[in-house]
Amino acid sequence: MAVYRLNPIEDPRWAEFVARHPSSSLFHTPHWLRALQRTYGYDPIAYTTTPPGRELANGVVFCRINSWLSGARLVSLPFSDHCQPLVDDPEVASELLRWLKRALKKENWKYVELRPLFSGDSALALNGSLAPSEEYCWQVVDLRPDLAALFRQFHKSCVQRKIHRAEREKLKYEEGQSEALLAKFYCLLILTRRRHGLPPQPLAWFQNLLSCLGDRILIRVVSKGEDPVASIVTAFHKNTLVYKYGCSDTRFNNLGGTPLLFWKAIQDAKRFGAEKYDLGRSESGNPGLIAFKENWGAVSFPLRYYRLPPERCLNKPWQWHSRVAKNIISKMPETLLTATGRLLYRHIG
Repeated sequence: MAVYRLNPIEDPRWAEFVARHPSSSLFHTPHWLRALQRTYGYDPIAYTTTPPGRELANGVVFCRINSWLSGARLVSLPFSDHCQPLVDDPEVASELLRWLKRALKKENWKYVELRPLFSGDSALALNGSLAPSEEYCWQVVDLRPDLAALFRQFHKSCVQRKIHRAEREKLKYEEGQSEALLAKFYCLLILTRRRHGLPPQPLAWFQNLLSCLGDRILIRVVSKGEDPVASIVTAFHKNTLVYKYGCSDTRFNNLGGTPLLFWKAIQDAKRFGAEKYDLGRSESGNPGLIAFKENWGAVSFPLRYYRLPPERCLNKPWQWHSRVAKNIISKMPETLLTATGRLLYRHIG
């Protein structure tokens, strides 16, 4: 069984395949891949057993990362919460894995990483040649009930009352893809990332997302007077609304800005026929974020990443260095903080 390589941005078969495959996500689309390429210089590539010129029957998409700082590797996909291998036949999956093992040595990659949404559905993830690398919690809200039923399932004090508070405060709600909204979002993002001891993602990343995803993506902002209070970024893919980024000014947390944004997003999703609200991944060690999403009626699933070669790396010996770095980053001037993000993110995908 032969394995073929294709460019998922330039080959029209990939977009057609992603559009019809039931397990595809926003992260599989050429639009997302193009934003990764433009921002970080990654080389998108997909592997399939379908010969050139025929309709694709399977495929696994990656980005090739070449970094002097963190090494050369193949990741499916960087800065993406999950990326299910679009392979339904176990024999095909096994052949693709054997090919990747050979390519790993030939190309001198540090590792190959897969981020399946449901590892139990993927023969690639179940093969003994792969080992778990990182673990997260993935959460999703079922949007099929009507709006009234959805609202009733929200946590009364943590969600319902805060939405009512935001409405009483008459917070100004805006949505769109304008530069003005991006500026408000990015200012809040810098505040939030500093609070967490992390540099913000490059502004170019969000500019490229808006350019590449077009009307599939929205920036949502609520403000009190002239002050932005909170902002989230959401995107549509088929029947799924995807929550990707969120940020806020803690001075206004009591106003309920973030719950109002989530509620507005859910109302929009229902109008456009969405059946799921993908709330993305949460760190397993962040019970507060997990609980926040569960307060919206989200169901939680384990999300496990896998690497080849099979070297377990769930325990990270550099975590104490990370705590030191967070303390330094939280005190950086804004210009240095954003410059750090521009420098580092392409190496950590």
